Order: sequence, then structure tokens, then C-alpha cells
Amino acid sequence: MTFAWYGHLKFPGAALWVVVLASWGIAFFEYWLAVPANRIGYGTFSGAELKTIQEVISLSVFVLFAVFYLGEKFTWNHGIGFAMIALGAFFIFKGPLK
Repeated sequence: MTFAWYGHLKFPGAALWVVVLASWGIAFFEYWLAVPANRIGYGTFSGAELKTIQEVISLSVFVLFAVFYLGEKFTWNHGIGFAMIALGAFFIFKGPLK
């Protein structure tokens, strides 16, 4: 989804309708993988855990995408923010606090 949603940013001159259709085409194939994966994983993982896995993977991929494809710099603010997200993910998987 990262490339589907943000890949067009490198092509600001492309018509909006073209990048929307291209993005939908890319996203379509990811949904073909994500929906069955969630169906298979549900039961082993809770809904909250499945969403957390998806978000952590998505953010990890996005960091690499932003740095290497978009040429953006990774700052301390980003690192701290992602560390807080990782802490949230820890608590999702830890289970109820006792």
C-alpha cells in the first residue's frame, strides 16, 4: 500500500485520475493477499493484534520508502514517534495488565 498511496508523489505532473487508477490497481493485488491473511490469522491473533502487525509492518516499510524512494531524512522526531508506536504494540501483545 505504501507504493500505491505515495509512489505517485515522485510524479507531480501526472494527471490525478491516472495516479488514482494506478494506485487502485496496485492496491487491488495487496488486498488479495491481506484479506485471506487476516482470515487465516484470526483466531491465532486477535483483531487488535492483526491490526497492530499490519501497522508495524506498514510503518517499517514506509520508513524505508520515505528515505530511499522519496529521499526524505529520518529525524529524531520520527525515531521517537516510532518508538512510542513500538511501545504501544508491546502492550497490545502483552495482554491484560495485572
